[in-house]
Amino acid sequence: MAKKTFIAEQVRITGIAEKGRGVGRDAEGRVFFVPDTVPGDVVNVLTLRKKKGFFEGVVHAVLESSPERVQPFCRHFDLCGGCSWQHLDYAAQLHHKQLMVENALLRIGKLEVEDFQPITGADPNVYYRNKLEFSFSNRRWLTKEEVDSEVTNLEDVLGFHKSGAFDKAIDIEHCWLQPDPSNAIRLAAKRIAVAQGLAFWDARDNKGFVRNLMLRVATTGQVMALMSFSENRKKAISAFLDALQEACPQITSLYYCINHKVNDFMFDLDMILYRGEPAIEEQLGHVRCRIGPKSFFQTNTRQAKVLFDTAAEFAGLQGHENVYDLYTGIGSIALYLAGRCRQVTGIEEIAAAIDDARDNAALNGIDNCTFYAGDVKDMLTPEFAEKHGKPDVLITDPPRAGMHPKVVDILLELAAPRIVYVSCNAATQARDLQLLSAKYRVLKVRPVDMFPHTHHVESVALLELQG
Repeated sequence: MAKKTFIAEQVRITGIAEKGRGVGRDAEGRVFFVPDTVPGDVVNVLTLRKKKGFFEGVVHAVLESSPERVQPFCRHFDLCGGCSWQHLDYAAQLHHKQLMVENALLRIGKLEVEDFQPITGADPNVYYRNKLEFSFSNRRWLTKEEVDSEVTNLEDVLGFHKSGAFDKAIDIEHCWLQPDPSNAIRLAAKRIAVAQGLAFWDARDNKGFVRNLMLRVATTGQVMALMSFSENRKKAISAFLDALQEACPQITSLYYCINHKVNDFMFDLDMILYRGEPAIEEQLGHVRCRIGPKSFFQTNTRQAKVLFDTAAEFAGLQGHENVYDLYTGIGSIALYLAGRCRQVTGIEEIAAAIDDARDNAALNGIDNCTFYAGDVKDMLTPEFAEKHGKPDVLITDPPRAGMHPKVVDILLELAAPRIVYVSCNAATQARDLQLLSAKYRVLKVRPVDMFPHTHHVESVALLELQG
């Protein structure tokens, strides 16, 4: 019986498993899952725990570096963890994401796919996020060297929480995720808070004044900033926001909220417009979208267009079709396809998202989309289909958990000639496609990289009714 913790030597990493961890074997054939490794690496592994059929551990020493390994371009990479694959060449990232989707659908899901197409990469693969949230903290996350030198971590910082560290934040000097003026606004917010003597949030004792900063940067050049304060101190809030607006005139929509809670979640709070426009606008291909502080929107605008173009291509619309869009969100796909079909009916559980969908339909002069707020498993019934007509094409873009079994059952009953399944989780997509294979065959699949330098990957599948 192996000890719970030991050093496994000469583990050759050969692939990437779930959550982006490297997977490899040692000379004895034992399997190890090791984060921060790249296929081609040979490492010694400090094992932390034994699971059924494999070990989990961390790198103890790198003996050989993979040719796919590159120098991370962000100075915060070793601490932050937000871009967990920066040490992997981008072409190699795409290769392994392709393999992840193929493995989930073909080998684990045992599906037959007539045309498995190559992944579409992101361009650009930096500064691609339109939304980020930062945390103010009175404690800085220290490096191992700093901990060993007994440096104090009591310092006012603004950045990201490291996974598992709710009470400390990494002080971010430059983030490669969001385009200008994101970095300038974040640095200005920290500088102003320090200069005005405002207390940064203390998550241990639940005290402090400045808590969070959310930024939305649209490809149109419009910028929204949302500040979270713990108390409704009008003079202090005004002094801070006035200084932030003066330092960053690029902000076109400036909001704040008051958060008395222990947690940092802001989207159940009242959002107060302090200055500027109530919303920013984003251009998604031919569709203009108005985005408020609580709006749900695709995080990567440019790659969302690629994803929607793929869905449109797979749908093969000729102009006469009746389309259902399940899990429609703010109606992005529905509005994107509206001009290519007769009508679209969208269903989404979150009522606020449906309000946005209707507003954006009006903004674009689109009058052939109907949106409903409710759980898809409860809304999509034979009676619903009788009212809105049987779908010729059905689009489904469920959350990571995939579709509820009741939804799969009603899809089989509705028997739409074509289904386009957009997924952010190839494992649950494979499960659902396997269930749908009772009546459908998978014509083609194309992965799309929405989140470069992470292990996340989207996948679009086209299903055709058999017989």
